[in-house]
Amino acid sequence: MSTVGILGVLHDDELRNKFDLSLEVIKKLIIEFNPDVICGEVLPSSWEKFKADPILRGYFGEPPSEYWDLIFPLCAELKFDFVPIDWVELDVWKDFDPFKPYSEEQRSSLNAELEQWFQRQLSTWNSSVIPFNSLEYDHITKQKYAWLEQINPESHVFRWTCRHQIMIQRIKNAIDRHQGKRILCIVGADHNHEIYEGLVKTKGIQLVYPLK
Repeated sequence: MSTVGILGVLHDDELRNKFDLSLEVIKKLIIEFNPDVICGEVLPSSWEKFKADPILRGYFGEPPSEYWDLIFPLCAELKFDFVPIDWVELDVWKDFDPFKPYSEEQRSSLNAELEQWFQRQLSTWNSSVIPFNSLEYDHITKQKYAWLEQINPESHVFRWTCRHQIMIQRIKNAIDRHQGKRILCIVGADHNHEIYEGLVKTKGIQLVYPLK
């Protein structure tokens, strides 16, 4: 049986340090889990570019900084296999901005409401041992994306539903290739509940979320 853990993180270093989920904390959590494999929120194409030339950083702001600054070097040092699981079509991503069809005044109002949702998410940081890895955080996150779906259903399908179907399948493929291993999925915390719900009925695994 494989053991599959989920660790939600923040992509912004200033916020990571502010809310006690620094790279040092993330490193400690990874080492404590002791994975054989890390499945990360990285595009397969970006992973191939990184392997070809590790000096190059960032493609359309992806992968997030925690991969360059921690996870990639840690995988190399401790010999963890790395599996990229993200899916984003960069050439059309901006075309599916959920607020694009709205007027400038409406977009301003919607962005303000989106920021309010984000602040509600951040307010849950101390409700669990690992910040932003909790039922409280996931509850608000689900509400936030239900709101975004109402705002723009087409965008939601492209940016959220299809993306997670592919991410989850890539994790399942990694599980099949590494049977009996310890696999840690590291994603932005907004993805926690989607990954959990997508894997919870998978046979032959022990699913661990939150990690603590």
